[in-house]
Amino acid sequence: MENITTERLLLRPWQDSDIDFVYDLYSRWVVQRFIGNEPRVMESRTEAAERVARFKAVDHPVHGIWAVTRKEDGAPVGTLLLKPIPSSGEEPLQPSDDVEIGWHLHPDYWGSGFASEAAEAVLAHAFARGLNRVVAVTNPANEASQSVCRRLGMKEKGLSKKYYNATCALFVAKNPSVAA
Repeated sequence: MENITTERLLLRPWQDSDIDFVYDLYSRWVVQRFIGNEPRVMESRTEAAERVARFKAVDHPVHGIWAVTRKEDGAPVGTLLLKPIPSSGEEPLQPSDDVEIGWHLHPDYWGSGFASEAAEAVLAHAFARGLNRVVAVTNPANEASQSVCRRLGMKEKGLSKKYYNATCALFVAKNPSVAA
């Protein structure tokens, strides 16, 4: 997985030194409340270490789960993911043919434009490597993430039950270099 840089950010692979940040991020209800069918907060540093290990295991030329950090001081600010999205259906859910983009930022950095900046760079990365489209799904009540999708130029497709066995607001970005 390669590093991705923007004007203010470095998106890089996760490191063991990020475990405390991951625990801080995902143990907050304000972050977790829209994630998953049954949102829950992370309960231990051990769980954070396991999550970082899973993040580190993603080694793919296109897909990734990046630590979003500030260039100026290396401080982690969140997570940016680009990965196959599971179709709704029987458990365990199977990957669909679509790839999703998503972000989880620490509340200290909400409103900074970091989510849009990081996601825009990852979309460019995805399209430069041949993906024709990328989807984003949000909890229908997650207006902040829907605003990021709109800032990215993603097209709103309404509510969908196609992924995660959940009703989600669906957004789609198409590769601008591929004819419609």
